[in-house]
Amino acid sequence: MTAITSGTAVLDPRLEPLVAQAVELLQGRTVVVLTGAGVSTDSGIPDYRGAGAPVRNPMTFEHFQSDAAGRKRYWAGSHLGWRHFSAAEPNDGHRALAGLERSGRVNGIVTQNVDGLHLRAGSRRVVDIHGSLDRVRCLQCGQTFARADIAERMARDNPWLDAPEGVQLNPDGDVTVEASDSMIVPSCSVCDGILKPEVVFFGEFVPVEKFEEAKALVRTADAMLIAGSSLVVNSGIRLLDQASKRKMPIVILNRGVTKGDPRASLKIDAGTSEVLVALRERLA
Repeated sequence: MTAITSGTAVLDPRLEPLVAQAVELLQGRTVVVLTGAGVSTDSGIPDYRGAGAPVRNPMTFEHFQSDAAGRKRYWAGSHLGWRHFSAAEPNDGHRALAGLERSGRVNGIVTQNVDGLHLRAGSRRVVDIHGSLDRVRCLQCGQTFARADIAERMARDNPWLDAPEGVQLNPDGDVTVEASDSMIVPSCSVCDGILKPEVVFFGEFVPVEKFEEAKALVRTADAMLIAGSSLVVNSGIRLLDQASKRKMPIVILNRGVTKGDPRASLKIDAGTSEVLVALRERLA
């Protein structure tokens, strides 16, 4: 996967008035940023709900825990996707947000993404409220492992499992796999318990401590910028609620409608990279 080279995102002239309005709303304020899958599409990671997004039937936490065959399918697809997902690089949008944090305009980023690209772009205060795919945790004893180590073990135990070039990557980093009966699923090397990537599955709650970190960022900000999120997931709406109650300026940058549009001070219907680069240049 290749990312846009830094500084090459060119702003559509038709967006200039909207960017000017965003600058007016955000200038002189401490901004908390909430990001979703749309921020990473320019890094080659598909969106959940954008135009052309595939229909998804994601693994639920209950299914993962209770169904051994389901875990085999999940881990087979997750292993295939990991090689491509982990090769993604930060794009101009990620780097622009990191620059805004360095300049003191942004107090931190709350992300619904599990790709780790904000940290790799140089952002320092990142709250990954849905976890990160580069970590794996045992559901029994709580031991954590680096995903790279688990991937190495899986490749050794399942030499038949190899992803062809051009594989269809899903937004959460896996690949749809049908034949997985012979899959050897990794288990905890400490207690032999069930291993699960340290991400929030459907049916799970965001960890309380993570959400408290996110709320703290909102409390210490004067404005909110939402980028690349349709705000369908409850965690994003709850943070928007907090900002709205404080009557903070709220700028939403996303292709298509979001659930937060009626409460936005400004909505920009556009790709994230070009607009974030423009904001970085004007707010720095």
